[in-house]
Amino acid sequence: MHGIQASELPLHWQGTAVRPLALSAVEQRFADRFPGRISRLTDGRQIIVLRDVAAPTRMLHPAADCYRALGYRIEGEHLESISLHAGAMASEGALANDVRRCFIARKEGLALRVCEQIEDARGQRFADTSAWYWAAAMGQSSGPWRAVTVTQALGRGSV
Repeated sequence: MHGIQASELPLHWQGTAVRPLALSAVEQRFADRFPGRISRLTDGRQIIVLRDVAAPTRMLHPAADCYRALGYRIEGEHLESISLHAGAMASEGALANDVRRCFIARKEGLALRVCEQIEDARGQRFADTSAWYWAAAMGQSSGPWRAVTVTQALGRGSV
């Protein structure tokens, strides 16, 4: 399947079964005001946060903004290619030339690797939230949309 259906949650991520997690208190406060759905999953190695929206919204903002607001220092923000079938999005068939935005978030000796991407209903992908917003607002991207943020702990003092 190419593109996403915002109501579907994946059962597997990168070939591994996932299970739902409760939202953290901070995530729940944000979700209470969010114009869509926020879901949190894990495969035991990483946390996958899915933010589904049906209309363009400024409340779908970059993950780096959230981490900064929580007191993390953001380092090494860059675009990264996603290899074929890397499973970075909920849909099957990732394209070899897809990119996602990644960074390292550090706080109190903890280092987290965070990568994100937004996918529309037709499979078009965005690594930049602002580019997604304007494409969606101008009718160049069709909803629903799913923002996927994948976080993996790198360990204390690593990287």
